[in-house]
Amino acid sequence: MTSIRHSADADSTDRVLDAAREAVLAVGVRRTTLTDVARRAGLSRMTIYRHWPDVRTLVADLMTREWVRVADRFATGDPVTSAVAVVRALRVHPLWRKIVEVDPELLLPYLLDRRGASHEAMLALVEAAIVRGQEEGTVRPGDPARLSRAVLLTAQSFLLSGPTMLDPAGPDTPVSSVGPDDLDAELATLLERYLRP
Repeated sequence: MTSIRHSADADSTDRVLDAAREAVLAVGVRRTTLTDVARRAGLSRMTIYRHWPDVRTLVADLMTREWVRVADRFATGDPVTSAVAVVRALRVHPLWRKIVEVDPELLLPYLLDRRGASHEAMLALVEAAIVRGQEEGTVRPGDPARLSRAVLLTAQSFLLSGPTMLDPAGPDTPVSSVGPDDLDAELATLLERYLRP
């Protein structure tokens, strides 16, 4: 989030990010313009351009803010419980849903090519939880950086690909169908067995 930390005061940054959120929820990322964001924020277009050169940069900062806000709500808990709670919360987050449904290609670079600011922030939160767990004896010994990356990769796969493993809901759905709660329970089991001493 370098561009927002060093370029604008917190109030105007939140105002712009809130306006960007409104625009993306209304029309998706591809149809959002910096002009529309400026209008929604009540700022000049040039003010926006001085801090964000394009919509993708602005949306990247917006995603970081939104995902970290979700993760921060669970940051002080046990790493297993926290990871499952974050996946559950992100799965229904309106901005996440909109991007996945309308602009999924926006996520591709973060899955295949590079870590973004959101990844870095999430890794820091998971690593801190693992260190706390190791100190308390609830997480097995091991390099916290390596453990946190494995936890994040696992949680990310459940968030991104989990919907492909769900059975469709409906009157003909078998009793033994797999729903989101079932996958959350399996994620918890995987992480428990991976992290516990």
